Order: sequence, then structure tokens, then C-alpha cells
Amino acid sequence: MPKKKQTDENKPRISNPNVMGLKAAVQEQAITDTLETNFMPYAMSVILSRAIPEIDGFKPSHRKLLYTMYKMGLLTGARTKSANIVGQTMRLNPHGDAAIYDTMVRLSKGYGALLHPFVDSKGNFGKVYSRDMAWAASRYTEAKLAAICQELFRDLDQDAVDFVDNYDNSMKEPSLLPTTYPNILVSANQGIAVGMASQLCGFNLSEVCDAAVAFLKHPDCDLSALLLGPDFPTGGEIIYDKAALEEVYRTGRGSIKIRGKYRYVKGENLIEIYEIPYTTTTEAIIDKVAELIKAGKLKEVGDMRDETDLNGLKLTIDLKRGVDPDKLMAKLFKSTTLQDSISCNFNVLIAGMPRVMGVRELLEEWCAWRTECVRRRVYFTLNKKKDKLHLLKGLKRILLDIDKAIRIIRETEGEADVVPNLMIGFGIDQVQAEYVAEIKLRNINKEYILKRVQETDALREEIEDLEDLAGSPKRIRKVIVSELEAVKKKYGQPRLTSIVYEHEITAFDESEETPDYPVTVFLSRHGYFKKITPQSLRMADTQKYKEEDGPSQSFEATNRAEVMFFTSHQQVYKCRLSDFDDSKASVLGDYLPSKLGMEAEESVVSMVLPGDYSGALLFFFANGKAARVDLSAYATTSNRRKLTGAYSDKSPLAALLHLREDRELVLYSTEPRALIFNTALLSPKSTRTTQGVQVMTLKPKYQLSEVKALEDTSITNLPRYRCRALPAAGALLREEDGEQLRLL
Repeated sequence: MPKKKQTDENKPRISNPNVMGLKAAVQEQAITDTLETNFMPYAMSVILSRAIPEIDGFKPSHRKLLYTMYKMGLLTGARTKSANIVGQTMRLNPHGDAAIYDTMVRLSKGYGALLHPFVDSKGNFGKVYSRDMAWAASRYTEAKLAAICQELFRDLDQDAVDFVDNYDNSMKEPSLLPTTYPNILVSANQGIAVGMASQLCGFNLSEVCDAAVAFLKHPDCDLSALLLGPDFPTGGEIIYDKAALEEVYRTGRGSIKIRGKYRYVKGENLIEIYEIPYTTTTEAIIDKVAELIKAGKLKEVGDMRDETDLNGLKLTIDLKRGVDPDKLMAKLFKSTTLQDSISCNFNVLIAGMPRVMGVRELLEEWCAWRTECVRRRVYFTLNKKKDKLHLLKGLKRILLDIDKAIRIIRETEGEADVVPNLMIGFGIDQVQAEYVAEIKLRNINKEYILKRVQETDALREEIEDLEDLAGSPKRIRKVIVSELEAVKKKYGQPRLTSIVYEHEITAFDESEETPDYPVTVFLSRHGYFKKITPQSLRMADTQKYKEEDGPSQSFEATNRAEVMFFTSHQQVYKCRLSDFDDSKASVLGDYLPSKLGMEAEESVVSMVLPGDYSGALLFFFANGKAARVDLSAYATTSNRRKLTGAYSDKSPLAALLHLREDRELVLYSTEPRALIFNTALLSPKSTRTTQGVQVMTLKPKYQLSEVKALEDTSITNLPRYRCRALPAAGALLREEDGEQLRLL
């Protein structure tokens, strides 16, 4: 019998019970409930347990790694394989080995991201100033704790900080490390949490210790006189700005300008850059210089190469003959990341709450926390000595009648009864009796008894001194000050980042480098742009265009003038006319979508020469609305080449006009109607993307088609089309005013 062919209709339908159960389990849930039950716990975990440092200057990942190395005996012992350290750290840090090793690399001496590294490394750990120099795998490198880590763990075994359970409750770890100096200000740190971030720049250890000592003695001291500015392991120069530094010191927010250092080798006519900003890399600098050379903006440079070796960083620039090295470097400082700004956001967890604090507040919080650490350490030592004194008091009672003690022990039948019988015989407690019972027979002599009695008296004096210390904030401050001075003496080092003042800097003036002369610019409907000198224009004034292309706009300007190109994607591209080569009337010119790197299907709709950014821009949309935006809204302090959100995208753009003073304009619709109105009726808007106000009321099937200045039209019956208030419908075009009518 022939096999029946299956179709979609007669195929057997098999229901999947798992799928049916899954559909039944899916329930609607309010977005607020989802955020509360799922997102908020994650956000809090990232903020409190991952990204934001605490008052000791460490994130949890740093603390777990260093504590693991401390428990491994790497503070005094020899180096061990990094893979071994990473594996041990997993007992505290439930992350993959790559994440833990990355943390170790950043803390290492070889990587060079910290002024005072905590990991003494051996092997290739990469470099902070290189983007492409990868560090070796953990199985090839070795590490131990650096000597400065003694200041992190000195009080750890004396109850200076709390210990908490690790993630699986199998062991304890410190909640903070009792640093004896303000590491929060010395070690650079950055982190991105959920809804907030932290960016801490490092300061010189000696300066921080001096500032902390001065603050402890005089809380109202001038910190800016002691902390000259941040200090970075990559060196460089801080461009001193007193107002900016004081803002950072006061609020914990702001930015600081930093630039690299260079030297000119006269005999070889080259520049050697040997220190760069902490925020950049050698590859980023070389890439940017290569881009400038390719664009023809850096004609003074013959070649640039990276000559970094074991002696340190070095970027070499070969100069062409007759080039002033200082002027070239001023140009590079402005055009590349050889001069950069580092943002400051001193966001720190204080008692589990993130707070953005200035330097004074950070010092205040650290001093309060360190005072508590020292007080807890004193109480720990005090309790130990009290316990020992308690034992010696019991021993003293025994030693007054040692023969009685020996008789009690000798006459006791059971070993378990020795301690109770001593307690009854001498009136001492169990702890004292246990201590006495463990004394060796050889110690029952006159010399031993006299030493114990003298030790008791010394312990009483020490306990009295410790009790006074614990109750005296002034004495505790003196202890902290002495520790800070010891740290400065042992680990302090000169500044790596020097300070340079504004008046010492050779500023780059782009206008001096760019020749200025009159030009005429032309923009075609298809986006071709030409810049022509008057001499060339006199020789041939007939412009060449592609088929179906033609003139759109033309202006007279100068070579240094700025130009803005508005596009169909609501974007504006800003550049200078000097960026374009001089052209001729007989060529097509530069195709702007390619020249400016526009997006696919993006085209130029208008060209504006902003000049001094006075006046306003009028945007007319097909729906009859118009927006008046001050031209100053498009001015930028940085060299941004592209601005998004140049105008509203709610309706197609019909026309764009640069308005320097109020005038009368004529609006044409496709009905066809015309409307004459004065631009003074349009109020300026504060945002670039405003939809504007209705100017011309249109019937549903018509739209605004063109806008012209009144003097550029052939309208004779002006009162017919003129309006006094907006919006207005205008009037139907008549034959006598019909130049536009014929075009439509």
C-alpha cells in the first residue's frame, strides 16, 4: 500500500508538557516589583561590595587578595607563583582567576599604576602607559607583598578591625585593613557602580602624611599649602590652577590638567617624550599623531616612533629642518592626549553609605576611623595585660605558701581534683588555678618568685598607662602622629609629577599657524563643497556641477572662518575653512558626506558661517512650525567636530536661515499660499531640539515648501499676504505675485 504523503494539515500534533508548564508559569509582573526584587539588590551589591572603595583605600577585591597573601606568609617570605596566589584568593573572592589576576596586576610594582605598589612582582606585568603591552600569564610570574604592606597589617591581629565571614562562611576575613597612613589619598582608585562612580587620584605619601599630621594638630589648617596637587606614577606635569585644585579639595569633584614631559636633542634634531599623562597610553598618542600627519595638519613632523625599553618610556619625534620644538609641542599638547584632564570624583563608602567628599572631609573621616582602630588596639593590649596580671596575682598567693600548694597537689588522689583543691585551698579562681598547676617544678625557686613579683608591679603600671591612653583622645592623636611621621620617614619619596604654572607654558595659537585670506565658498544641492580664492574666481567664475546638480549656497569669508554643515539626520558638523584645500571653479570640489565621515544616507541640508555666534537660526518645518534658536547654543569650548540633536526630528526640515537681525520673510505652501511675517514674532527657544511654534496653518494635504526673504520675491500686493499675529493661514497666490506660483 503506498505511503500517504504528510501535509501540514495531517501531520500529528505533539504537545510538549514542558513548554505547556513553562507558559503556565509565566506571569505578569509590574516593572516596579521587578526593579525592587531583582535590580535593586544587584545595584546595592555592586555599590557596597565591588566598585566603590572604603576608607582604608581598598575595594573588596583588593582587600581579599592582599589578606590572602598575608596569610600565605608572603609579607616576609619569598615570592611564589602568581597562579598559587590566585588560587588561594578564590577562597575569599568567588570570581574567576582572570579577574583576580587582573587585580593583582594593577597592584603590582611591574605594572606601575600606583605610587606605592602593594605587590612586589617578578616577571612581565605589562605597563600602565601601554595599551598593547599584555602581561604574562599567572603561571609565569611571581609575587610577594611589598614592604609597605607592613603598615596595612600591623594591627590586624590586635582586634583593630572587625572580621566577617567569607562568602561560604568557611573562614573569616577583615572588613577593613587598619592602614597606619591615609591610603585612601595615596593610592589611585577608580570604579563604576550602578548609578554612580568613583575616581580617586593619588597624592604624594610624604605630603599626605604632613597634611594628616597638620590636620590632627590644627583641623583648620590650609591643606592646599601642604598638598601641592596629585602625584602620578607616570610623572608628567600638572598645570597649576589654584581655583580648580581648591574646588577638588573642597568638594571632591573637578578636573585637573596634566601633560607629558619632553626634551629636545639638538644634535639629532628630535624630541624625546619620556613622561606622559596618567590617563593616556603611548599607542593612543602615536595613533593621533599619525592621524594628524595623514590629514596634513602636522607637516613639521618627519617621523614618530616608540623607543620604550628597559630604561623606561620614550617616544621619539623626528623634526623637519627649521621647526621650533617648543611650538610643535604646544601644538601636540592641544591636538593630542599628551595634555589631558583627569576627572576627580572622591566617592567613598563610609559606614556602608557612598559619600562624595573633599580632601578635608576624607582626612577627617580617616582620622576618626584610625582613632577607633588605635583605641581598639589599646583595649586589646590592655585586656591581655589584665589577664596576665590576674594570673600573676593567683601565682603570688601560691608562692606565699608554696609548701601548702605542694602538699595539696601531693595529697590529691585524682588528677581532675587538683585544680578544685587549689581553688579551695588558696581562694583563687579556676583560670588562676590552671595556670599554677601548669608551673614546672624547676620554677619553684626564690629567683622565679622575685621575678614574678616584680613583673606584677610593672604590669600594674603598664595597665594604668594604657587605661589613661584609651581614655585620652589627645594621647591617641599623638600616637597616630608618631606613626605617620615614621611612615613618611621610611616610605616617603620625592614627587614624580612636577607642577608648572600657566605663565610658564607656551600656548598654541592655531590662528597664527593658519594663513588668513579672503575666500568664497560654494555648496551644491548634492553636497559638493568648494573654497575658491578671489584670484582663481576672477580667472573662471563658471562653476562646474554634476548632472542634475546645481548651486545651493555661497558665501564670502576668510580662510580661518568656522563653518557648520547641518544634515538630514539632525546633526551638525563643525570645522574650519582652512581644513579644506583651495579649489577651482572647474572642479567638483569635496564631497562632504565622505570628507566629514557622515552616516549612510546622510546628506547636507544647509551651510552656516557662525562668525562670532551672534544672531539666531530659524528652522522651518514642513508641518508649518518654526523654531528660533540662538546661534550661541551651538558654540562649544572643546574641539568637537560633530553635534547631535541639532534640530527637531518631528517633521521634515523645509528651510534653515541664519538671522542676524529681524526681518520680513515669505513662507510658501504647496496649496499654493503665501504668508509674510516679521521674525520678531518668533521668541527664542532654549533647546536646540525644540519643535517650535505654529507659524503657518496648513490644510491636511499641504505642507510648507519654501522660505524666502521678502526682498527676494516678486510679490507686489504686500498687505494681502502680511500677518500681524501667528499662526496665520496666509493667502492664495495671485497671478501678479506668481513667480513662485509658476515654479510650483
